Formats: sequence, structure tokens, C-alpha cells
Amino acid sequence: MVESFLTKSEPLKYKESDLKTEEMIINVGPQHPATHGVLRLEMVTDGEIVVDVIPHLGYLHRCFEKHAESLAYNQTIPYTDRMDYVAAMNNEWAFVMGAERMLGIDKEIPKRIEYIRVLVSELNRLASHFVAIGTYGLDIGAITPFLWMMRDREHILRMLEWASGARMLYNYIWVGGLFYDLPIGFEERAKEFVDYLKPKLKDTEDLLISNKIFIERTANVGVLPKDLAINYGVTGPMLRASGLRFDLRKVDGYSVYPELEFEIPVGEGKMGTVGDCWDRNWVRYQECWESIKIIEQCVDRLLGEHKRTKEFDPRALVPKKIRPKAQDFYVRAENPKGELGFFFRSDGRSDQPDRCKARAPSFSNLSVLREISRGCMVADLFAIVGSIDFVMGEVDR
Repeated sequence: MVESFLTKSEPLKYKESDLKTEEMIINVGPQHPATHGVLRLEMVTDGEIVVDVIPHLGYLHRCFEKHAESLAYNQTIPYTDRMDYVAAMNNEWAFVMGAERMLGIDKEIPKRIEYIRVLVSELNRLASHFVAIGTYGLDIGAITPFLWMMRDREHILRMLEWASGARMLYNYIWVGGLFYDLPIGFEERAKEFVDYLKPKLKDTEDLLISNKIFIERTANVGVLPKDLAINYGVTGPMLRASGLRFDLRKVDGYSVYPELEFEIPVGEGKMGTVGDCWDRNWVRYQECWESIKIIEQCVDRLLGEHKRTKEFDPRALVPKKIRPKAQDFYVRAENPKGELGFFFRSDGRSDQPDRCKARAPSFSNLSVLREISRGCMVADLFAIVGSIDFVMGEVDR
């Protein structure tokens, strides 16, 4: 049994003849608590120094793109939830925006629907960053911040379940509208939540992010220069941590984001070097504060000029048949982990895309691991892996 398993396993990239004296090949994963999912790392070490590391994928293939090509556009939305399942609301919004723009109805979406989409997506952004920050503390050895983040994330999941009926995989944002309007009292509950959250976030900064041990483990580790990040197609907090102020909510200005006031945090090398592990975690933490600002503005407008009325129907523009004209189309959105893009090819006759291709931020961000890990200590490799914040569901989609 052992021999048959070994012969069927994937061959190593390195051979014994390639190794120098004292070098070793160590496999980490695909089932390992430090790899954040089913990822195998082929690590070449010289003592405690990482000479090279090669990520191996293929343990969680979901066939998302082929599913999307065999289903109607509106039937694919539940599958988008399962790519980055930590930020499902953001995934389905990006996909829906693509279908709406192809149909030419994106300018007709009522403002109340747009503000609700921003509200639930920013709540999901918070939940995603809570997982990133909490599990990163766990990687370094801090257990309490992880428990705090999971506690506060639970409030968000319960709110999104209240709105959609599902705890993590929502199918809430539909082409042309929403599954349902917000429950009565949701806006007030969101306002209570952000008031509760502000002191909790400050506690997390005091306990984890400004902690001397945490800084020593993450500052000047896994430095990602700005030019290298651009060359590898890195996006999201990882790119901004390297000093580039690039956020699609500002650059593309989609939905009602141009009407909202918020800043784009970037890495400044406050504790080490611009683009190091500490900067990446710091940018995510600062983005939590910016999401709170956005949520507060959305709540004010949903309770004010765009409040609910008896006549409001969130499904009024939902088309019975989604059949875009023949075209190639690409849409992108700023997800918690970076730029999520969808490429569609429509033949103009079918309600299924001829071709659907997802551009997942976790895939591009993970691809730079090899470059920023060479020469680090073995213990630092797991600090670098955790700082990338990837979900294997959208890496091996």
C-alpha cells in the first residue's frame, strides 16, 4: 500500500542530484495547520534557511468555470459563493455586476439596492479581514486575538444570515436586484454593531498588532517590493502594503462608492520595511476602520433619503431570461483579498456563457510566495504564508 501510494504521488521538482551538501527537501501539507488550506509546499532547506519553496496546487479543484459555462448566469451565483467562501457576498456581487453590464441594466439599479449591496459587502469584508487577522495571530502563537476575531465575526455572520437565510454562502445579490430587501431593523442593528466594534478593534491593536513579540516575528520578514508586486499581478491589501495606493473602489468607482468618503491605507514601513508581513497585517487592520466608515454612511442613507417604502421591490429589475448580446466582457471588483475579475464570452443566443474565466486574487497573490521566501528562516516561512491571506477555494477553482 505504501509503495503504490508513493508511486502515484506527484514527483518532486527537485532531485537528490540537484541538492548541495546539507540541503533537504521537506514537504509541508497539503494537510498542515500552517498552510491555510489544502496547499502543499515543497521546501528546500539548508539547515534552518529556506533555499527555495514551490507551492503545489490541485487538491481542491472545484471546476467553477466549467460549472459556469453549463448553467444560466443567475444559476451560477451560488457557485461564486464557494470560491472565496470567507467573502461570498463580494464574490457574487462581482459576478452579478458583469451580467448587469452585459445586459445594459447596470445604470437602472435603484440606489437603495446599491447601498444595500455596499453595506452587506463591507460587512463581509470585515468578516474576511477578521479571519485573516485572527488566524495570522494564531500562526505567530497568539490565541486570544483569534478568539476575539471569531467572536466579532459571529455577529456579522448572524446579521448576514438574517438578511439572506444562509450563514456563509448567501445567494443574496441577484442579477438586477436582491433576493430580498433588508429585514426590518437591520440598519439599526448594523449601527449598534459598529458602535460595539470600535473599542474591540482598538483592543486587538493593543494586544496583537502593537505587541513586541508580534512585531519582531513579522517586521522585515517577507518583504514584497512594489515593482515585484506589480509584475506578479498582486492586488488588494498585499499590493497596498507595498506602498501602491490602488483600490478598485476608488480607481473604477463602481456602484455608489464615489458617493462615500473613505481612505485607502498603504504600507509605510512603520515597524520595519515597506511591504513586510507586519505592513500587510496593518493594512488589513486599517481597512477594517475604513469599512466601518462606509457601513455608517450606508446606514445613514438607507434610513434617510433611500429608506424603505411599500412600493420598493428588490426583484423588479430581475430579468426572467438573461441573454446578453454577443460580446467578450471583463468585469472586476475590489474583494477583501484583491481584484476579483470575471471574463465572459457570450454568443448572443444562449443564456449560458460560451466561456467564463475567473481572475482570482488569491491565485496571483500566492504566486509571489517563492520570491519573497528565499533566504528566510523556516519559522518565518509560515509567517509569510499567513500574511498572504489566501483561500484555496479560489486558488484551485
